[in-house]
This record gives sequence, structure tokens and C-alpha cells, in this order.
Amino acid sequence: MQRRHLLCCGAAAAAGLFSALTSPPARAMLANSCHGAPGPDARALLQRCWQDLAPDQLWDVHTHLLGTGDAGSGCRINAQMTQWWHPVESLRRRVIMNGACVPSDAPSVDRAYVQGLQQLTQGFPAGARWLLYAFDEAFDAQGQARPAWTTFHVPNRYAAEVAQALPERFAWVASIHPYRPDALAQLEGAIAAGAVALKWLPSSMNIDLRDARLAPFYARLAAARLPLIVHCGEEKAVPGAGREDLGNPLLVRAPLAAGVRVIVAHCASLGQALDLDLARPRLVPAFELFARLLDEPAWQGLLLGDVSALFQFNRRPEVWQQILQRQDWHARLLHGSDYPLPGVGPLYRLGNLVRAGLLQADDAETLETLRAHNPLLFDLALKRCVQWRGQGLLPAVFATRRHFEAVGTENNYRGRALAMAR
Repeated sequence: MQRRHLLCCGAAAAAGLFSALTSPPARAMLANSCHGAPGPDARALLQRCWQDLAPDQLWDVHTHLLGTGDAGSGCRINAQMTQWWHPVESLRRRVIMNGACVPSDAPSVDRAYVQGLQQLTQGFPAGARWLLYAFDEAFDAQGQARPAWTTFHVPNRYAAEVAQALPERFAWVASIHPYRPDALAQLEGAIAAGAVALKWLPSSMNIDLRDARLAPFYARLAAARLPLIVHCGEEKAVPGAGREDLGNPLLVRAPLAAGVRVIVAHCASLGQALDLDLARPRLVPAFELFARLLDEPAWQGLLLGDVSALFQFNRRPEVWQQILQRQDWHARLLHGSDYPLPGVGPLYRLGNLVRAGLLQADDAETLETLRAHNPLLFDLALKRCVQWRGQGLLPAVFATRRHFEAVGTENNYRGRALAMAR
């Protein structure tokens, strides 16, 4: 019954997305010019945005790789995304590929996606890097792969190869489903191959963070000090297994209690989740639960959040305001773009930020122009421009490299984080 309810709700949400993205304004916003030179206004804005930032400390912690396997990458997408009789899923593929500036007639999607990303990074100073995500398949509780639940798949091997081909710009993040029979062996291989983190999307991949079988996996992550990046809150782009209950932020207490450093993607800023701390649980904003965890002393040296997708139109103004006001959190917040989504124009309605008092109208106009030319620069500049009552994101949010380098002791880690906040 729950599964039917989720499918029904998912279909309704997808239908709404289809309607929104096929409207005339949305179609115009989807026409990315891609990689053109920004104008003088944009250059002046970017110069202002780079003030107080060290490019060699800027690692974009949330960058997706995608492909179809047409060049031997091993990537694949769900078959429904290529079938005209599944118009919503087909539109999802076209919109995402357009956001990545992959031409509809590209001879190879695999190659065009990577080439487009590499070209966008050329707009950044030397030293800036992007963490490229592998993405594992969905598995059921018995450890069997479930292709029908897998929206897309990016092998670890491919993510490592792309990163190693241009190491001055890229590092890579592994993705290993813990229900795999060979999960621990794969984790050892990823660590040996230089993965800087591990990524899970529990609602899409069907991962219960509380499952007792994950204890050895958590122990190895903690010993290696390999951060675990976990999507929490509602998921719209990658429906997968449709287990929204598994995206509850409170569930990350399980890996945290095992000593794993956890980065909550998007700061759980979208949707609702059950407040499991109540005797009679009720739905509350997922972000409220993440904020509660950030303020719990036990997780001060372990719990982090990334700010990717945070300023999309579907977030509440209260989320924007609290993130900007709570500067005591900023040493634990990490810049990420969620590329290629910054290139999907309808997801960013800057007029909403202007009306909420977070963005100057002149900056919004310049940002719109910049987005069409370089979505990655747009994403960075937007995060540098937003302010609430004179408070913006501190430079510590953009000094993310330190979170992925070996740290001798927990006290040393905390000390460096606090120093960056100042």
C-alpha cells in the first residue's frame, strides 16, 4: 500500500514537473548558450565573488557524472528515460542533458558530458577542483540488484578514470551499495584507488542507515576517515526505489554513532520527514531535523552539510534565511553545485530570492546572463551574492578541501574548522 501511494504521488509530482518544464518561459530558459564568454557586468560580479576565497581550497563537493555507456564508460540510464511512451522520464533525461550542454545529436553522450564539464571548469582559476560522483545501482534487502529501481548508474571505475585523466581539476567519490555481497571488498578497492568520499542516496538506492548489517561498513569508513555523503530530505531528480522514508535526516545518527563523518547533501533542505524523536511521530520539515542534529553536541566533529541546490526555487525562504544567519554553522557547511542542475534554468527563479530580500535585483539580472554561459560560475556567484540582513555565507563554506584531506586527530580537525570560520 505504501509503495502504491509513493508511486501515485511520484507520478503526480512528475506530471507537475512536465507541465512546468514545457511551459513557454521554461522552454526559453532551457536554451543554454553554453561556454560563451561572459560580458563585462558578469566579469565584474565574478571579481567581487572571488574576494576572500582561495581557489586552491575550493573543491566542489557535489558534481554528478552521467552517461549512457556509448563510449564504453559502463554508465547507463533507466530504459524508460529513452522511451517516448514514458514522456515524463524522457523529458527528465532531455532536461538534465540540456543542463549539461550535451547536444541532442552528440555522437557520444559519454564524451560530450565530460568535455562539457571540462570546458566549464576552464572558467575557474587554477587549483579549483570538482568531486565527481559514481552512483551505484539500487538493491533489495536480499542483496539483489533491482534495475527497475535504478534511475542511472555510474561505475566507480569510470569515475576514477575521468578524475585521474585530469587530476588538477577532478577527484572522485565512490558509490557502493552496502547490501552488495562484495560491499566491503569494493570499499577496500575504492580506498586503494584514491576515492575521497562515499556517496549514498538512500531513498533511491534503498538503503536503511539503521540496518545492523552496515556496522562493518561503518567501521571501515571511520577507520579510513572517509566521509559519507548522504542525501536526506525529499528527492525529485532521482526517484529510484521511491523509499522517501529512508531519507529521514535523523537516520544519520547511526553512522555518526559509529564514528563516521557524514555530509548531509543539500542540508536536507527539501520536503518533510517524520520526527522520530517524538513519542507520536509527525511530519515536520526535513531541514528542521537536520538543524537539530547540527546543534547536538555529540556530532560537532562529525556532522557536516553541503549547500548544493539550496537556493533553488523549491526551498522555503525560512531555510535560506536560517542558513545565512547561523554563521556558527558555516565551518561545517560545504560548497557544492549539484552539477548539472545549475544549468537547468527553471530550477532557479532568482526573482523569488529578490522578493525574499536575499538578492539585489541588479545582481539577479547579471546572474541570469552568467548562468546561460557557465552554470558552474553562476552557482558559485549566486552563493556569494545572497545575503540576509547583511549576513552571507562565510569564506569557510568555500574552503572545502580541508574536509577531504587526512586529519590526524578529531581535535585537530575541530581546531582547523573553527579557525576557518574566523
